[in-house]
Amino acid sequence: MKNFILTFFLFTGFSSPLISQSLLKGKIVDGRKEPLIGATVVIQSTNQFAITGEEGVFMLENSKAFPIILQINFVGFKESILELREHTTEKLIIQLEDDLELSEVLITARRRSEEVQKVPIPISVVGGPRIEESGSFNVNRVKELVPTVQLYSSNPRNTTLNIRGLGSTFGLTNDGIDPGVGFYVDGVYYARPAATSLDFIDIEQIEVLRGPQGTLFGKNTTAGAFNITTRLPSYTPGGTVELSYGNYGFIQAKTSITGPLTKNLAARVSFSGTQRDGVIENIATGKMINDLNNLGFRGQLLYNPSSKVEIILAGDATSQRPDGYAQVAAGVVETQRAPYRRFEQIISDLNYQLPSRNAFDRKVDHDTPWRSNNDLGGLSLNADVQIGEGTLTSTTAWRYWNWGPSNDRDFTGLPVLSLSQAPSRHEQFSQEIRYAGDFSNKLSGVFGVFFLSQNLKTSPYHTEESGAAQWRFSQSSTSPLWATPGLLDGYGIRTYSTLESVGAALFGQLDWAITEKLHFLPGIRFNYDQKSVDFNRETYGGLQTTDPALLAIKRSVYAPQQFVADVEDQNWSGQATLTYQFNDKINTFGTFSTSYKPVGINLGGLPTANGQPLLELAEVKPEFVRHFELGVKTTPVKGSFLNVTFFNTNIQDYQTLVQTAEVGVNRGYLANAEEVRVSGLELDGNVRLSPFISLNAALAYTDAIYVSFPNAPVPLEETGGESAFKDISGGRLPGISKWAGSLGGEFAKPAKFFKKTGTFFLGTDLFFRSEFSSSPSPSRFLNVEGYALVNARTGFRVTEGFSAFVWARNLLNQNYYEQLLPAAGNAGHYAAVLGDPLTYGMTFRYAF
Repeated sequence: MKNFILTFFLFTGFSSPLISQSLLKGKIVDGRKEPLIGATVVIQSTNQFAITGEEGVFMLENSKAFPIILQINFVGFKESILELREHTTEKLIIQLEDDLELSEVLITARRRSEEVQKVPIPISVVGGPRIEESGSFNVNRVKELVPTVQLYSSNPRNTTLNIRGLGSTFGLTNDGIDPGVGFYVDGVYYARPAATSLDFIDIEQIEVLRGPQGTLFGKNTTAGAFNITTRLPSYTPGGTVELSYGNYGFIQAKTSITGPLTKNLAARVSFSGTQRDGVIENIATGKMINDLNNLGFRGQLLYNPSSKVEIILAGDATSQRPDGYAQVAAGVVETQRAPYRRFEQIISDLNYQLPSRNAFDRKVDHDTPWRSNNDLGGLSLNADVQIGEGTLTSTTAWRYWNWGPSNDRDFTGLPVLSLSQAPSRHEQFSQEIRYAGDFSNKLSGVFGVFFLSQNLKTSPYHTEESGAAQWRFSQSSTSPLWATPGLLDGYGIRTYSTLESVGAALFGQLDWAITEKLHFLPGIRFNYDQKSVDFNRETYGGLQTTDPALLAIKRSVYAPQQFVADVEDQNWSGQATLTYQFNDKINTFGTFSTSYKPVGINLGGLPTANGQPLLELAEVKPEFVRHFELGVKTTPVKGSFLNVTFFNTNIQDYQTLVQTAEVGVNRGYLANAEEVRVSGLELDGNVRLSPFISLNAALAYTDAIYVSFPNAPVPLEETGGESAFKDISGGRLPGISKWAGSLGGEFAKPAKFFKKTGTFFLGTDLFFRSEFSSSPSPSRFLNVEGYALVNARTGFRVTEGFSAFVWARNLLNQNYYEQLLPAAGNAGHYAAVLGDPLTYGMTFRYAF
């Protein structure tokens, strides 16, 4: 039996003038005195915990009066329970028996620190070291580690983050609806989907909660939550400096410095910068585009005025300036329009050919530059105060988002849409107050209030402008008037809009221990949502004429629109969960819940009839969700866990975004499908074969259909047919693979390299998914084939000093589409968002 040695030092304010009296500091090492990374230390009956870093060191603030009980866990060794009755500076050495039984990962999903296998919620957890060493520096890369997560992004604004295929509209983003997946960083809700494009800075871990979450979190979410925790400031000086180099000119620099400022005040300052050359060639300009150019900063102050109070002030700012997000022409569909209105005939008449008919040649000839200026940041103030047997938490936050884009929405080198720009400014203010704790030895829970206000406005206006070739793509009759010189050249629209919204909620959830093994968890939520929109669209440019026939042609392409909308809604939702723990190896749960996604308003322009906007489409009804799931969390044999979850979600008035042939509806428009259903089965497993070898796997089967959608728009290939609408009831929802999974493993063993003692590791991850629809209305053509990706990493990490490792993503250089998008106007051609080719590099890190 191998000994595990925990060398644990306790420092108080009496032992050092720079360390708070409540600070617990320790270092966890193995029998060879090598640091153990990712071990967890928790103060029982509190939500205070720490995870050891690369040096095996942790700092843990104690807000509870002595005596306290520490629970120490690390994979491959038995759990240790340590009782501390008083302050001490004595050096403690604890020997733990070697055991392959899997230790628990701590999470804060229920607003307290808990062992993930005991929480009756399907949760996937990805730790910071795995994120960093696999090169997963944003959400789009982390999704390959969690197969139930889908992320589609044609640019930061047009980003869809879904869990189990639900959350936001697929394809293009309409600012008038709320996301169904909550995105949280250190308890702060990020309202705009562009936040998912941020580079991670100092990530402790990511928890992905699946299913509706409304009785634990401030913002109601109908599909799940991304809960990101960053590393906190430390009272012990330290830091890391990291440099990465790779192909395509990849350079990434990261640094983080932390330490005490006074005996009760500590700080952490972190920076991240990423650059990479483009992976697509624009043959018209000779430039490589779709590059990376990101800068990010995060600063935190930790203040402990007493042992029962923790206050954290945090600020962050990110600036992204890529020459990127261009989509590549991927194919042409023959529509049911008259032959002269089809793409092949149009480009033949204009004497034009696509630069390539193979998207994976990665060539474009776009005549409008791609620009995606993306700025996000904010401030937050979080206070945790111990009251009785629980913690009162207040989280106050202000955030901003500035968006400055330029797109070529016709995906060709022709001057069709010369300008497509939607610059916007967004501000949000949020306040959450909640109490989480034990009310008795049988009753615990979480109660809170939440407030969110948002202001989104054009900056100063959104622009869509036609070029000299627009007349041929918009031509809807054989009248020679369409070819009138200069008729549509420079003709466009400017849209001024403001969206103001307010959301407020009361929420709570109890955990009643009926018996030691049987628990009942009821939860309830009250929501109030209000949205006000002032929308004004003006036309400009083109041929100045008074000819009614020419004016009618211009109006059929772009028409002015104006409307004011003020909507509000309130509702009750909740959940009931029953859990039964048969023994230490088997924990079961069943949940029924209801949820709402707030009322929405169309902000991308409304479809028209006879040149007049259909104002009745301005408002989009709220979604109503009924959800149930059954789960089993087990530890079948030593060194393993296996979790199984079955779920079924029905949504009435499902908010979906549909495309239209009108170029003036520049991001599609929102509509309600009467009912959809998503059901599936998920398996998650992990096994530690030895103290050095671990394997993990996840598999998800998801079946998602429109139960009832009798008046959906037709797919691209049916454009121009007898009807503009189609009954797609029974058809599948977009963006959802029936099968998705991941398989990974890592070998990590203490070793010496150049006389340095450290850990050698070798890891690999496989992600796969089956084919899926990339069209809101099922299409025979807009389907993405299934694919598999292999990522790998290997290297050597040391306690202090230099570490180095190499990594590769898409190791087999798989060609694959992430998304397919029809071009504006539905002439028949469509474009693709391409997955990255093989990328590889090396990372050097210095820790002190």
